[in-house]
Amino acid sequence: MSDVVIKFRENGPILVSGGATFTDHLGNKYDTSGQANVALCRCGHSQKKPFCDGAHKAAGFVGNEVAPPQQ
Repeated sequence: MSDVVIKFRENGPILVSGGATFTDHLGNKYDTSGQANVALCRCGHSQKKPFCDGAHKAAGFVGNEVAPPQQ
């Protein structure tokens, strides 16, 4: 089984790969079967929350944080 990988796309969504399971606050599972990658909204403008629909582009979302250097 591969590891789950979470990537923060510059000015875009959070991209999750590796077979993660997504559930809502009631414990209901979202059907993401057959999807190698799942994009999660982080701009707050998607009409398909919690998933990304590309609305960040029109909204001018800026998200370019970087991880601190490892010491």
